Amino acid sequence: MIRNILGSLVALAGAASAVLSPFRDWYDGRAGQDYRVRDLFEGITATESGVLVSILLPFLFAALLVIAGVVLRSRIAVALAGLVVLGFTILWMVRQGQAAGSLTVGGDGAGLQVGVVNALAGGVLMLIGALLMRGRGAGRGRREREREPVEPYGAPPADQVDMWPPTQEPGMSTHTSPWPEPEVDPYTGPDPHDPRTRSYPQAPPPPGGPGDPRDPVHPPQRPPEG
Repeated sequence: MIRNILGSLVALAGAASAVLSPFRDWYDGRAGQDYRVRDLFEGITATESGVLVSILLPFLFAALLVIAGVVLRSRIAVALAGLVVLGFTILWMVRQGQAAGSLTVGGDGAGLQVGVVNALAGGVLMLIGALLMRGRGAGRGRREREREPVEPYGAPPADQVDMWPPTQEPGMSTHTSPWPEPEVDPYTGPDPHDPRTRSYPQAPPPPGGPGDPRDPVHPPQRPPEG
């Protein structure tokens, strides 16, 4: 997020520098808006140019690309705008050098002047802004990776023997989840200390009934020896 904001600010600063450059002097006191776009392809002439058909036209197109790239978070659009500005500026330098015989830099108003520097700096700033931006796809991919659940163990194929934690018991894989199945407590019968499950005491057998040691008909028998 911070990189997108920083890259957008740098790219917008480059676009502003490129758009303002034709209104400043480029060579021997001649402003950039006095150079026609067609002069860049056919050769520099002394013919004056209108603003909308001057070198300002490709720079305005590059500025619109930068704005669209910042809104859409497109690094490609911002980088393309920087290449457009640098390309037209370098092409102008080549044509101007051919027309003048050579390019010179002077502080007395002769040779290359501040308008060319603004145009070159604007194109470079656009490229730097494109490099700083992360773009739309990077952030989305990162959010998708964060939303994916992380499983500590991968489920093996059903036809292979695996060792499942935490028991590490070998066996055929029948689990559909990497987590171990919960173990069920074995049943040990009712709790003798719990009054809700303790059975009621049985009454002693009636006198003279079966099982009474005083019963003359069914006397108790000694268990067999051996």
